[in-house]
Amino acid sequence: MLVDSHCHLDRLKLDKFDGDLDAVLELARDRGVGKFLCVGISLDNADAVVEIASRYRDVVCSVGIHPLDVESGLAGVDKLIAMAERPNVVALGETGLDYYYSTETKDVQQQSFIAHLQAAGSAQLPVIVHTRDAREDTIDLIRTHGNLETAGVLHCFTENWEMARSALDLNYYISLSGIVTFKNAGELRDVARKLPLDRLLVETDSPYLAPVPYRGKANIPAYVREVAEFIAELRGIPYEQLAEITTENFFRLFPRAA
Repeated sequence: MLVDSHCHLDRLKLDKFDGDLDAVLELARDRGVGKFLCVGISLDNADAVVEIASRYRDVVCSVGIHPLDVESGLAGVDKLIAMAERPNVVALGETGLDYYYSTETKDVQQQSFIAHLQAAGSAQLPVIVHTRDAREDTIDLIRTHGNLETAGVLHCFTENWEMARSALDLNYYISLSGIVTFKNAGELRDVARKLPLDRLLVETDSPYLAPVPYRGKANIPAYVREVAEFIAELRGIPYEQLAEITTENFFRLFPRAA
């Protein structure tokens, strides 16, 4: 069994599937994917991800505010804790910091990230963290405000080994997406080789970042198989072993998903 530990099922492009999400999920199941984490990114889509998770026995969800969505609305600690109590919610996020696309909202992003970290600590939930061009601040805020017991994951990781090691020291997991298959992702492949297997997750981040050989096309959860197969070959281990390990890691990090 394989898990897509981060996908946006409410944003999938369903044209080729006659608008049918069931067909997309069934294709993934046919390829061995047995669990999906549908990730929230704003106050506006919280209802959508919770509703999708309620429809499928193998889908769970998270709720949170993406750093590039902070201008559309923020939530304080109490509000986030209340959101986390909704059915099938197994994590808070995606939250974090993104200075690549926006430095104008840097202070607001940090305020939102801190609120998510504090709420997750109170709710005893892990945090799903988006980080880009904000290595030092991301680690510093996790260290200062995070709950290192419930911890979280740096999803769709694209940073260097130094940052990965800092996150591992804080009890965080690292999730790799289709980016690891890209020709220009040499530094990321180095990280993929070095990561302790018991801290590794795989994801699609669909509908974005489809892996080779689908790069440039719309991504779907079924393609998490390509990500896992690529990393298994990179690590010199059987695909079945990597699938088993990353699945165990997923349920250890997100115990409410069991």
